[in-house]
Parts: sequence; C-alpha cells; structure tokens
Amino acid sequence: MRFRELDIAGAWLIEPELVSDVRGVFRRHFCQEEFAAHGLASRVMQGNVSENPHVHTLRGFHYQLAPYAEGKTISCFGGAVYDIIVDLRRDAKSFLRWIALTLHSKDRTSLHIPPGCANAYLTLEPDTVVHYYMSELYEPSSYRGLRYNDPAFKFEWPAKPQVISEKDSSFPDFDLAEFIQGAR
Repeated sequence: MRFRELDIAGAWLIEPELVSDVRGVFRRHFCQEEFAAHGLASRVMQGNVSENPHVHTLRGFHYQLAPYAEGKTISCFGGAVYDIIVDLRRDAKSFLRWIALTLHSKDRTSLHIPPGCANAYLTLEPDTVVHYYMSELYEPSSYRGLRYNDPAFKFEWPAKPQVISEKDSSFPDFDLAEFIQGAR
C-alpha cells in the first residue's frame, strides 16, 4: 500500500498495490503494521457497510468525542462518493479547516480519517457501497455531528443532497464557544 498524507495531519489517502493474473486482481486492504508505521489508528473495533441506492445521498457529518474518538478508514467498493473531512482537534494546526476528495470504486483508494475529525460524504452514483473500519466502538453518549450546510464552515458540495436523514439535516449550527467548553 502507498500512503499519501493530506492537508489535515493524520488524514491519508491509501492507494493499493495491485497484483493481477488470469484470476483477476488481488489487493491488500488493511495491514495493522503499515497503518501503525504511518501513525494511523490501526486497531479495528468495528466494520460497517453503507449501501446507498440513490445518487446524491448524504451521510454525516459524524464524529465521537474522546475517550471514544474514532479513526475511520473509508473505502468505496461500488460507485463513488465526494468526501469531506473537518478537523475538530483543538490543538491541531488545521483546527476547523476542511478538505474534500472523491473516492471512486474504480480507483480502489481508501481514506483514513484521524480521531477528532468529522466526516461526511455525498454519493455521486447510484448503488454506491461504502465500507468503514472503525478504531472504536459506537458510543451513543459520545456521538456528535455537524450539519452539511453549516454556515460556519461554508462546505462546497458538487451537488445538492437529495436524500438525507432527519438526524443529519437537523444538527444545530456549530458554536465555537460551546465546542471549546467541551459540550459538543
């Protein structure tokens, strides 16, 4: 695997090294040693699959507070997503900055999101399937979210979300003072 660090410290684009023969293609998708060598959350506590039949389905922004903050490694196994990461780590140089990139199943890349960052994606094709490795278990008391159109961040999406959950569309506006006090 090849690891390329992104503009948010601890966020990485992971490109597989493909082995092809008459049977097809083989690739390693996770390696605890290689992840750890790059400082990525290498413990896998949970794996999730998101199946999205509709184009422009939005999921997120989701994150968990410490001590349950989770690292996520996201891969698109079918279709494509436009993914945004927001750095919510108070001590990070990129605090409150966001980056975006597209994951496409044809590219076979993965995206590692470090603990303390929120993540959301918008499907770009119908029947998009996304797989996540999580470094922590889901803890409802620690779960938080940001709204995809929160004016504090001015997120840029390639299309208007057409399918979004009530929960994801109703997160309150981000309040920096409240966030700093640890209430979010």
